[in-house]
Amino acid sequence: MEDRIERILGEAKTVAVVGISDKPDRPSHVVAKYLKERGYRIIPVNPMIREVLGERAHGSLSDVRSGVDVVDVFRRSEDVPPVAEEAVRIGARFFWMQEGVVSDRACEILDAAGIPWVMDRCMKKELAKRGK
Repeated sequence: MEDRIERILGEAKTVAVVGISDKPDRPSHVVAKYLKERGYRIIPVNPMIREVLGERAHGSLSDVRSGVDVVDVFRRSEDVPPVAEEAVRIGARFFWMQEGVVSDRACEILDAAGIPWVMDRCMKKELAKRGK
């Protein structure tokens, strides 16, 4: 898993944050802000908001018109398999499920498509551990 995390953090430049909140105290907002401050391009994905962190929000991954390196998911575990399917359809390179997000079914979908994934880990904490 550590090699996979290193690869994702090293290669990814564009992060679609699914389930991002526009509330500054929410973990999705905190993580996305941290990623943006470290040079990642953030693509907010949440049909309930229009803009966050100075970026236009998209209603779904399918609405994103530019390439996505990693899909970072802040959703309930049971809601993740359809997000994984959508990530496969748009050609995402990697898939990341934040702390507390666990879906074996999503992992099966991603494995079948050859998309490396991380489950139940925080991107921000993994970057911080590596001094980034």
